[in-house]
This record gives sequence, structure tokens and C-alpha cells, in this order.
Amino acid sequence: MFPPGRERTSEPFASSAASSASFVILKLAFAPAQDPFPAGRARRAAPLSAPLASLPQAPPRRPCMDSPSNATLPHGFLLQGFFEFPHLRPALFLLLLAVHLTTLSGNLLILVAVASVPSRPPMLLFLCQLSVIELCYTLVVVPRSLADLSMPGPARGSPISFLGCAVQMQMFVALGGAECFLLAAMAYDRYVAICHPLRYAAVVTPGLCARLAVACCLGGLAVSLGLTVAVFHLPFCGSHLLVHFFCDITALLHLACTRSYAEELPLLGACLVLLLLPSMLILASYGAIAAALRRLHFAGGRRKAASTCTSHLVVTFLHYGCATFMYVRPKATYSPRLDRTLALVYTNVTPLLYPLIYSLRNREITAAIRRVLGRLRPSKAGDQGLCEP
Repeated sequence: MFPPGRERTSEPFASSAASSASFVILKLAFAPAQDPFPAGRARRAAPLSAPLASLPQAPPRRPCMDSPSNATLPHGFLLQGFFEFPHLRPALFLLLLAVHLTTLSGNLLILVAVASVPSRPPMLLFLCQLSVIELCYTLVVVPRSLADLSMPGPARGSPISFLGCAVQMQMFVALGGAECFLLAAMAYDRYVAICHPLRYAAVVTPGLCARLAVACCLGGLAVSLGLTVAVFHLPFCGSHLLVHFFCDITALLHLACTRSYAEELPLLGACLVLLLLPSMLILASYGAIAAALRRLHFAGGRRKAASTCTSHLVVTFLHYGCATFMYVRPKATYSPRLDRTLALVYTNVTPLLYPLIYSLRNREITAAIRRVLGRLRPSKAGDQGLCEP
């Protein structure tokens, strides 16, 4: 037995010894295994370290951007539209609505005017198809843009499904391609009318016009399907935000995560078919027309023949100029916000100008529109005459 003072001094010593023992046991349990022969192991590994260091090392792995297997297949996109300008959206909505209604009214008026003509020349049939294309062209893009502008509250963008985006792009390209082919058919119509006026009625028949119209639509549809399949097979990595107000080709190519130029080959092929081939036919037609006009000695006949081509030339320059500037250029020069502004012009302003150009420059269209608008005037005048005493 220890004295009482001795017991009091031994209790702290025992507890400290137990805690020290437990600390040592935990340290040994969780410590990494040590090499019992560090020097020998180092001597044996030394001869192998030099040959391994001399071998070429593999480059460090980076995030895959070119492999579709590692890319994320999106379920949809976000159309940014003009959501970053909340104060300008009401004014832009009213402006686009006014332009859209005017465009619809002008093209519908041309359709009604052409339908009211008892004997329709081939050029009027082509103008009727052009008005139908412009109507569908604006209906593919503008109503959704107006709906997005009318959405209240701040938002990052308007969601659109993967299939909806593909359908919108396919219809947009199909209608634009059909218009390219139709402008070439209209140039051929002008060539036959000026260079072979005596054979015009026998060559350009209503059956030929119908076949050309169907061929234009089928050609635009085939090219648009191929281009849409090629674009939507690309991997879309990272953000799915389209800095645009509709699913345009350049915006989707800019969003694709590939680094090579292979994804631009379908767009280049579509531009060759839709822009280069019809433009060559148009240039050949107007080259023959210019040669025929040079042989005319009567200045009045030359001026009259040239005036029939003015409206078609203006529309051709507008359509091909905008399409060439937007799509015939490399991906590196793409500027999302600038191209969005230009797309706002050629999807809203140019369809508005087409009815004005043809109604002001084409005498047959002008006479047909006056005939349609003047049908109400005689009835009103007759009603007033019956009311007079």
C-alpha cells in the first residue's frame, strides 16, 4: 500500500501513460508501410530509371472536343433572342409586329390579285409561288420571335427542343433554297420572253411552270434535309445557348464543339448547290438578254424590255447578297451578335420589300391590285346613287 500522497501522484502518471500508448498504437495502425531496405531498393531501381526516362512520354490528356462519343447530346437549346435588352424588347416587338403584318398583307394581296386575273401569264404564276414562299418563310421565324419578345420578366433564353430546332432549320433552308431555284426559273422566263419572243407561248407553258415550281420545292427540300442531318449529327459540347432568335445554321455550327473544318463541308456543299448553281444560270440568262438588247436598234424597245427585268434583278441581288454574306464564309469569322442583327434584317425587311418591288415595277401586278382594290368603289358609288332623291 502506498501512502495517500503517492496514490495521488500515480494516477496522472497512469492516465498519461495510457494515452501515450493509445496514440502510438493508432499511429502505427494508420502509418504507411515503410520499406525495410530503402537503400537497397533505391540501388536496384536506379539502373531502370534511366531507360524509362529516355522513352517518349505521352502528351497530357485534354478534354475531348472532337469525339462525338464524349460529347453531350442536348435535349434542346436556349434561344437567347434579345433577352439581354429588356428595355428595347417592347419597342422591338411592336416594330416586328407591324413589319410582319405588312409583309403578310402585301403577299396575300399579290396572291388575291393573281387569282383574280382570268388569263395568268407565266410570270404571274412565278410571282404567286414567290409570294407563297415568302409567306411561309416569315411564318417559320417571325411568330416565335414575337412570342419570345412578349415573354415577361428577365430570362436567359427561350427553350426549344432538339427536334423543334431541327424542323425550324430544315424548313428555313428548304424555303430559302426553293426561292434560289425559283429566281433562276424566273430568269429563264425572262430570257425566253426577250430573246425568243415568238416562241415564248409555245416554250413557257403552264405545264412547264408547274413542273419548274415542283422542281424548285423538291430541290430545296432535298438540300435542306441533307444539311440538317449533317449539322445535327455534330457533337454539341458545353453550353446549349444559341445567341440568335431562331435556329440558324451558323449559330449551330458555332455551338458545335469540333475544332476541325469538316463540319463546314455540308454547309459549303449546300451553298454550292443553292447559291452557285442558280447564280450561274441567272448570269447566263442575263448575259444572253444583254446581248439581245444590244442588237436592238430601237431605244424604246430596249428600254421596255429592260424594265421587265428590273424587279427580278433587284430581288435577286437582295436575296443572293444576304445569303452569300451570311453563309459563304469560314466559321472563324462568325460573330454571333452581328449575325443576329443581320438575320433580323433579311428575315423581316427583305420579305417586306419583295411585294413593294413587284407591285411598283410590274405593270401586270399593279393592274391586278388596282382591279382588286377597285371592286368596292363602284358598289359604294351605286349605293350612294340609289340614296339620292
